[in-house]
Amino acid sequence: KFRENLMGRIEVRQVYKISNVGTIAGAYVLDGKVTRQCEIRVVRDGIVIAEDKIDSLKRFKDDAKEVASGFECGIGLERFNDIKEGDIFEAFIMEEYRED
Repeated sequence: KFRENLMGRIEVRQVYKISNVGTIAGAYVLDGKVTRQCEIRVVRDGIVIAEDKIDSLKRFKDDAKEVASGFECGIGLERFNDIKEGDIFEAFIMEEYRED
């Protein structure tokens, strides 16, 4: 069985359209952290509008494995491109567990 483990909440503050790359969210980690392994739930006006995997996670120009609360980062998603300023990304991982 799997259960969801919420890792962090991220606020989209700017959106960058980059040729050959796609849409990148300039974002701020509100609480928790985000890692490359996280999946992202996109929440707009309190409604979940998409779920996707992280394609790229950067701090400034450098690839990052994780970004902690209070830091800015750039996040690119694999499929979802309709990112808007003010969107909230909920970063989570699916953890396998056994019921004893």
